[in-house]
Amino acid sequence: MINCNDDRGVLKGNWSGDYIGGVSPTHWDGSVDILRKWNKYFCHPVKYGQCWVFAGVMCTVLRCLGIPCRPVTNFKSAHDTHGNLIIDKYYSDHGVQPKTSEDSVWNYHVWVEAWMRRPDLPGESVYDGWQVLDPTPQELSDGVHCCGPAPVKAVHEGHTDLKYDLPFVFAEVNADMVLWKILEDGSEKRFWSDTESVGQNISTKSVGSDERLDITDNYKYPEGTEKEREVYKEAVKRTDQLRESERGPALPPPEVSIKIEESSKPMNGKVIDLVIRLHTAHAEPLHLSLNINAQVMLYNGVVESHIWSEEKQVKLLSDKELKVPFQIPFSEYGSHIQGNNSIKVTAIAKDKENSEQMYLAEKNIVPENPPFYITVTGDSVLNSNLQADITFHNPLSVALKDCTITVSGSGLLKKPLEARLASLDPGQNVLVLVPFTPYKKGQRKLIADFDCDQFKDIKTSCEINVKKSSGVEDTM
Repeated sequence: MINCNDDRGVLKGNWSGDYIGGVSPTHWDGSVDILRKWNKYFCHPVKYGQCWVFAGVMCTVLRCLGIPCRPVTNFKSAHDTHGNLIIDKYYSDHGVQPKTSEDSVWNYHVWVEAWMRRPDLPGESVYDGWQVLDPTPQELSDGVHCCGPAPVKAVHEGHTDLKYDLPFVFAEVNADMVLWKILEDGSEKRFWSDTESVGQNISTKSVGSDERLDITDNYKYPEGTEKEREVYKEAVKRTDQLRESERGPALPPPEVSIKIEESSKPMNGKVIDLVIRLHTAHAEPLHLSLNINAQVMLYNGVVESHIWSEEKQVKLLSDKELKVPFQIPFSEYGSHIQGNNSIKVTAIAKDKENSEQMYLAEKNIVPENPPFYITVTGDSVLNSNLQADITFHNPLSVALKDCTITVSGSGLLKKPLEARLASLDPGQNVLVLVPFTPYKKGQRKLIADFDCDQFKDIKTSCEINVKKSSGVEDTM
């Protein structure tokens, strides 16, 4: 009922980038407005949601029903369409992705864990506890767009033959990637297998604070260990769908180590400084052609546009690390990096004396947003007047147009408040003062959202502990 694909559910998903007739998924600040809209308009789906919105609404609904739950974010999350626990990715000689694969790796994906018993499964409560529930409409499960409950303990041990949707959830956190080179004649050649990249920094919010809690160990054994490979083989065995021919023979380790690193923290509005590090133990020097590309990616792994490329010729000496610096100007990426887009930088090194040899490095770049702050002045007492001071700095050399600051907070504001500014000059700060009166006591969060023609839905927030004044009752 959280997604509307099979019924009169709450949210309609949209990954197109065109949100006419609704609200961009990045703009939502909480579940309350979404659920109220759905109820007000007679259960017509609210537009629009993506994974974190679906998960946030589901978490609210489950908690209202008395089911303990928490949102979970999985970085480098695989979407396995074939059920074979393998993600296929395709590249040209220049490092771009010319072929759209049915499989994908999302920059991140968000679902919900709910705490419940599993008397429907064998094992005398072995699988009780956290269960994966994913309301984002991705694949059909018995003809319906739903996913789970899948026991986290079953995912951890590779028990993919249990209910529900275990192969799909297991692949999200622990699929293997196989990379293919598209040759000039259109044929495909496997050039790399990656057993460790999928499923990184699986996280949830800590209890009692906004600190990140890493729960990767709940889902899998440490990458690179024998136990993790044993579990993967057990998962493959239980799915009974993976043929050894799909994987192919093991590839020898690459002669060249290549990786991309940030020279400094990327800032939205500034040039992005990166460096490629190359190393080889090959006895003879290698003459390499280095193709570097930058593509704007939607968070679900879909390429939106190609924005920048460069080719360099380098000589790599044995046991000597080579650093190749490069920059991506804001003028190349600025208009493309709105919302939740990221920049995927790909570097492919080709041996000029052996065209069959190519080496790949990738990195997702997410530039930090400009400074945006919110502070509250006044005594945080129930039904007393407070003021939020909200500041934003324009770091660009051009004016920002159509600026909007939206402020919301459960128990603090009855409905979101909006302040509009026609433009904000280069280097200028804006200060917005928002008066409000808390109407519920306890720990509350005030959230502000900044939106303009150059930046979309930048968030900031502050905690407010609203205390009850003597002789005053809550307004429910």
